[in-house]
Amino acid sequence: QLVPALKENAGDSFYMFGADYVWPQKMFEAAETIVTGLGGKSAGKEFTPWGVKDFAPVVRRVKDSGAKCLLFALPGADGITFIRQAEDLGLLKDVTVGFLGFAETYLGAFGEGKGQNMWVTVPFAASMTDPGPAEFVAKIRKAAGDGVPISHYAFTHYNSLNAVKAALEKSGKMDSEGLVDGLTELNVKTPTGDILIGKDHHVTMNMFLAKTEGAGLAVVKPLGAIAPAPGCA
Repeated sequence: QLVPALKENAGDSFYMFGADYVWPQKMFEAAETIVTGLGGKSAGKEFTPWGVKDFAPVVRRVKDSGAKCLLFALPGADGITFIRQAEDLGLLKDVTVGFLGFAETYLGAFGEGKGQNMWVTVPFAASMTDPGPAEFVAKIRKAAGDGVPISHYAFTHYNSLNAVKAALEKSGKMDSEGLVDGLTELNVKTPTGDILIGKDHHVTMNMFLAKTEGAGLAVVKPLGAIAPAPGCA
């Protein structure tokens, strides 16, 4: 859903840049198929090793390609470094970023007012006002204080712990086999709705299209329950 949203809101030409390992490689393979199917075009694709400090050459290549969208899959400190440099060099005025693997904890590292209008898909955003997410956020604020960013990582870890508890109770066995058996076809209630753990132990859950706005994420629209594609790892 991220690629169609970028095409609709930013343009039909995509540059893909990410870390040189299997996850970005597979994600970009899938993205290229989607882009082509939507009548869009790939303006370029490249991968980088970890630890690069100067991304100016990459920024120039992206800018020179004429791409309107940058599909980005470089997590962690390297990704933060790239976005900072891309913003300083003016790239983010020309392209809209679709950030794979984004977390709200990144925003503070970009600097105040930086890293805006980057599009993401997430299972949760702290800005959500529905009763379930709002109550979840309130509980964390009460325990940890108002200044702590609440990302989808906190949300999914919370769900994982509840799933472990439910799986062990379901199987009646307090061991690894009991956990594996109990997780199979388990339905778990979460603040954003039920999740279903399939026979392959992959999870169907509600997802949301969002974009960076201010110090957090603003939900653009709910995407409903998304099932993992066959072979997803």
